[in-house]
Amino acid sequence: MMVRHKFDRSLLPERPNLEFEHVLWKKGFRFVAGVDEAGRGALAGPVAVGAVVLPCDVADLLEQLDGVRDSKVMNPSDRAYWAEVVKEVAVAWRVGFASSDEIDQLGILPATCLAAERAIASLQCSLEHLLVDYINLPDVDLPQTPLIKGDARSLSIAAASILAKTNRDALLVGLDETYPGYLFAKNKGYGTPEHRHAIDRLGPCDQHRKTFSPISDYFSLFPPEVKE
Repeated sequence: MMVRHKFDRSLLPERPNLEFEHVLWKKGFRFVAGVDEAGRGALAGPVAVGAVVLPCDVADLLEQLDGVRDSKVMNPSDRAYWAEVVKEVAVAWRVGFASSDEIDQLGILPATCLAAERAIASLQCSLEHLLVDYINLPDVDLPQTPLIKGDARSLSIAAASILAKTNRDALLVGLDETYPGYLFAKNKGYGTPEHRHAIDRLGPCDQHRKTFSPISDYFSLFPPEVKE
């Protein structure tokens, strides 16, 4: 079990940098992936995990990715712009998903690890080390450095957070057409008042996480019919 430690926010840099990447690159690790998730706290849709390998031999990498930040502090248009820049600059990148059903079956943390494993496995390079935003990936046989507030400290992790967020948001926008009434294009599956009101009015759909409150509360009141 991971022991959580308090982190002094005054130690955060003004923007994500390459401090951790440089340490690993100097040790001879060329393929270092930043890993981060999006959607862990949503009520509906999958959890997404991005994995990004930045080049170790580009002198002006910080300048090229000057606007990359933790995706949570960026607006949608900036995220969309910098997602494309990251894809152009990165040596490799991928986004993995774990569905709402897998989240219900496994739990959110194991499902997040599963999405990370899928992203990492699909990278077309020989990874040597992972920089992860404060989770351990027990089933990934690679050296890992978990970083508290990693998306605010490591440029690789911040880049991964942008790709996880933009790819998941795009998927939820698509689901909005299939499941009208839940406003997925607007709320991206998170528990906004409008989304919760839609659940009260329409009931959950098959994209909702049945083990998450208030979805679980709904099923305790209205259990699904058992088919013989």
